[in-house]
Amino acid sequence: MTLLQVMAADNAADVRVRTTDPTEIGTELAQHGIAYSHWDVRADAAATDSDALLAHYGPQIADLNATGRYRHIDIARIHPDADNPEWPATAAGARAKFLDEHRHAEDEVRFFAAGHGCFYLHVGDAVLATVCEAGDLLSVPAGTLHWFDMGTTPDFIAIRFFEEADGWVGDFTGDKISAGFPTLDELLG
Repeated sequence: MTLLQVMAADNAADVRVRTTDPTEIGTELAQHGIAYSHWDVRADAAATDSDALLAHYGPQIADLNATGRYRHIDIARIHPDADNPEWPATAAGARAKFLDEHRHAEDEVRFFAAGHGCFYLHVGDAVLATVCEAGDLLSVPAGTLHWFDMGTTPDFIAIRFFEEADGWVGDFTGDKISAGFPTLDELLG
């Protein structure tokens, strides 16, 4: 479920907004310069290889990238693998990579083709926990403080848009603010 929970930056228990209404989510995020929209979902995305998935979303990608701004478009995917004894450690490592507050030098643009994840956007005196699910497109402006939680059992496919090949590299603030907020699993629990 797509969800937006807005909390005070200094007190996660101070919940100012909690909604699953896409119109309300879009309106609230737009007030902070964050673009949110929805694309149709391909039901078999998890079984579709990355090249075919990029081809399927080709028209939407072309519209989004009409100016040619994004020179690197790829797919990040992670799925549970019960047959791989290394998977839990791999998943925990992937999750930990972006759990601390950081920013990027360019916009962070993601389309969730399957699964879900949560962007925590630290904007002024608020944290906007934005749970994205299949079909959600989120564009977070460059320099926006945030962190990302893919949950304890990561399972998603995201099309990523970058201006530069290293656009995904985070500039970490060292602030441990993320530790004081509910995890993705807690938000959905």
